[in-house]
Amino acid sequence: MPLPLYLLALAVFAMGTSEFMLAGLLPDIASDLGVTVGATGSLTSAFAAGMVVGAPLMAGLARAWPARSALLGFVLVFLAAHAAAAVTWSFPLLLATRVVAALAYAGFLAVALTTATALVAPARKGRALAVLLSGTTAAMITGVPAGAALGTLSGWRATFWAVAVLCLPAAVGILGGVPARGARTEQGDGPDLRAELAHLRSPRLAAAMLLGALVNGATFAGFTFLAPVVTGVAGLGELWVSGVLVLFGAGSLLGAAVAGRWSDRRPGLVVAVCGPALLTGWCALAVLADQPAALLALVGVQGVLSFALGGTLITRVLYAASPAPTMAGSYATAALNAGAVAGPLLAASTLGTDAGPRGPLWASGFLVAAALLLALPLRGAVTARRGREHDGDAPRAAGRERLSGRPRRPGRAAGPG
Repeated sequence: MPLPLYLLALAVFAMGTSEFMLAGLLPDIASDLGVTVGATGSLTSAFAAGMVVGAPLMAGLARAWPARSALLGFVLVFLAAHAAAAVTWSFPLLLATRVVAALAYAGFLAVALTTATALVAPARKGRALAVLLSGTTAAMITGVPAGAALGTLSGWRATFWAVAVLCLPAAVGILGGVPARGARTEQGDGPDLRAELAHLRSPRLAAAMLLGALVNGATFAGFTFLAPVVTGVAGLGELWVSGVLVLFGAGSLLGAAVAGRWSDRRPGLVVAVCGPALLTGWCALAVLADQPAALLALVGVQGVLSFALGGTLITRVLYAASPAPTMAGSYATAALNAGAVAGPLLAASTLGTDAGPRGPLWASGFLVAAALLLALPLRGAVTARRGREHDGDAPRAAGRERLSGRPRRPGRAAGPG
């Protein structure tokens, strides 16, 4: 894998820390700003909503920009939004900063996904995606738990400042590592924006996005409200929240590795194995959440299954969106975050029911069950024949040549081999 891909993963680490860190900060923010825990859960949904809207919008605006300029600009806006959030005492203003940060992250991730897959051979999209998303899993293992611990010891504002500082080395890495030459698309080279947007009508793409959104919604529904489960249902201390997040993050790293290895070759097998296991795991976690040993074990397993299945499905979005080379990353980002909008909202609505803090875990099981029920009639989105799913790899190969500045060697395979 090329070095620029790992530099992009570093930036995703900084941004991913912010995306997930609220799972350990909700009670502190609610107390400090005088709102309910359920209301602070809307910060996660607002961030995800900003990414759903921002992914195609920012990708469309930046499609003709050099990749390095677009990525650097998005990181700097993200930094500024976190600095503003760290000094505000207004919940509506905090909510607004989350939307701005989400727009910046959406633009960055949309460009980064397209850039990452353009840096490698068409048959290695899944592996490139796994490297890029390793920044997210690393954030869950180290960044998010460290943020939760920092928030417990020094207040949630310190965590926002830490994320802002973390953006600085990411920006330096992008400036020094991502190729400066070549716009992501050029006049007359590849499909125009209208043609790329029209590809959203593809049944295979729409199905892959729907399945990815449901599974990611399940992940966010349970993950966002893990802190109340740990401190309330399981009766553990606040510092245990960081430990639980580490377990989920460690599992997610293994799950992303599974997706990177199998999503290109055997996606149907990953869905068939991980889907039912993920559903069973969320239900078991809801039932056994009051038993600390079971909680700790199941959280790690759910991290593995969530990212193995979710990573595989989002890779299928990139394959299905190959005819839209500059917008494919935004479609994958929108799919991920459509679920991240609905998941926490559905989970928050269960907190006032008899299920209490276990409600979000049941909500996660419900969303996975919905995905499994739809997976059979939509199985073509997961198991598409290689010849059809790579119809758009020629534009992607051209994009890779523009980014690298190297001509394509004659006779190089265009699809998986």
